[in-house]
Parts: sequence; structure tokens; C-alpha cells
Amino acid sequence: MTTTEEIHLVRRPRGVPEPDDFAHVEASVGEPSDGEVTVESLWMSVDPYMRPRLDSDQPLDAPLLGGGIGRVVESRHEKYREGDLVRHSAGFRKRFVSNGKGLSLVRADPQIPLSVYLHALGGTGLTAYGGLLDVGALKDGEQVFVSTAAGAVGSVAAQIAKLKGCYVVGSTGSDDKAKWLGEELGLDAVINYRREEIGPRLAEVTPQGIDVYFENVGGAHLDAALPRMNVRGRIPVCGMISTYNGEGEGVRNLFSLIYGRIRMEGFVASDFAHLNAKFVEEMSAWVKAGSIKYQETILDGFDRAPEGLIGLFRGENTGKMLIRVGE
Repeated sequence: MTTTEEIHLVRRPRGVPEPDDFAHVEASVGEPSDGEVTVESLWMSVDPYMRPRLDSDQPLDAPLLGGGIGRVVESRHEKYREGDLVRHSAGFRKRFVSNGKGLSLVRADPQIPLSVYLHALGGTGLTAYGGLLDVGALKDGEQVFVSTAAGAVGSVAAQIAKLKGCYVVGSTGSDDKAKWLGEELGLDAVINYRREEIGPRLAEVTPQGIDVYFENVGGAHLDAALPRMNVRGRIPVCGMISTYNGEGEGVRNLFSLIYGRIRMEGFVASDFAHLNAKFVEEMSAWVKAGSIKYQETILDGFDRAPEGLIGLFRGENTGKMLIRVGE
């Protein structure tokens, strides 16, 4: 019997999570039995979807729900060998034993950093790819608005839209992020919603309306986008981060869905398994060619996971928020 480290939720958050909502715990971990592997975490992913789970789905005094990339260090499983890299959804545990459920091999391209397999080439990238092209049914040359366009999902969605020859508007909450979106990613217009009122500014920069609104925020963003939607526009709903901490603004313009014959549809990454092979092929090529750019906020140290989650909701990340556990 050896020991491991875990991040536990010990108190339900009220609003934005606080450090005292979490605990860094030492726990025991057994040896793998037949059909099992032991995995050491290398990278952990911090994502907005984790926050709503803390209200009910996440058990108290148990490892924080989440996923990452690890290395198999012991194997008694026919599918996995020692040294294999795997994605997992085993939660925030530094070392754990698994029967293989929820694991998948990472066949990393040596030209691409491993961390990228947790964002552009991971679940967030697939979320952007499938949400925009499958749910959003994007056509070349359309008018696109992406909220939180500097985030891990939004930045990929915005760049895919640009690769498809679209006119793309993005929103973000800081001047630095706005500069990156405009100068590095080449978006056609960028709105800093902390400096500019989202409704009037969005109307100004979408003179031809919006065909696809990639929704990450909800609230005032959704309310501003709805009247700008073109007839038979599509709103793929990836997230509504403005509501996750029990806050957020009401939406008054939902009637626009009726007269605009607008389709609004939610989705999750697992809906796009049928696209995975094509996604990996295209995204790998785009990343290696520099056509898809990314930013990472990396916190070193397993114990910094709560700091990462809290920082995510305070806008302290640029691009993907990651916890580096090992090499």
C-alpha cells in the first residue's frame, strides 16, 4: 500500500469558490489487480464545467471531479503498457488505480506539446470543432460571434471560423486578451465587455447580422446577440459561465427565436465521437502549421488546483488553465 495526494471538496461554494472550500488530502492507494493499471498524473485540466458540479454532483470529502493526462506506471491490463500516456477522468488524484474505464491512449505527435492534448487537441478543441461545425452547421463565409473568444474553447471556435472564411467577432474581458484576438488571431472585431456595453457595440460591429453565435456566457451576451441573429441563425450553446456562481442577468429577447426561426441547441463533447478521427487529423495539421494558435496558463504543483479553479472565474487565466503535476 502506497500513498497519493487528492484535492477534495469539503464545503459547497457560495458564489465564486474560495480556498477553504477545498482540502489537500493524503490518501492510500493499493496495488493493481488483474485487469487494472496504476496511473501517475502529469497534467490536470481546469474547466468552467467543474463549477456547476460543485453544487450537487460533486460529493463532499471526495476527489474533485475532473480529468487530465497521466502515465501508466504499473499495468496488469491487456490494453495498456507501462509508460503509456492516457487521458483520464479519474478526478484530482496524483496517483490512482483504474480498471481502464474512462482511460484512453494519447498518441502524442512529437511535434506537439503534451499539454495541447488537454485543450486544442483535447476535449475543449473537440467541443469547439463539433459545436461550431456540427451543431452550428457553419457554412463558409458566414457571420459569426464567439463569446469569451480568448478562452480555451472560444479561441479554437473563433479560429476555425476564420479558417472557413467567416467574418468573426469575439468578446473578452481584458485589453490584453482583446489585443491577442485582434492582432494574433486576426478576428475582424473584438469587444471588451468590461469597457464597452455589449449590446450597442455588438450591433455596431455586426452590420450583416449574425448567422452563428457560439455561446459560452449567457446573460447580457445572449440578450445582445439574439436581436442580431439572421433568419434561421444557429446558436450552439457550449456554456453559460455568467450563471455558474449563482449570479447572472436575465434574458429578455428570447422572442427573437420565434420570428427569426433561430435554432438554439446545447451540446457536450461526448456528442462528437463520430467526428473524432477527422478532428484529430485536421486539428493536428492546423496546430503544426500555426493556423490554430493557443495560450496556456500553467500552475506548477498539484496542490494549486483550487487556485486554478478560483482563478478561472476571476478571469486570471489566458487561454487554457492547466495544473502541471509531473513530467
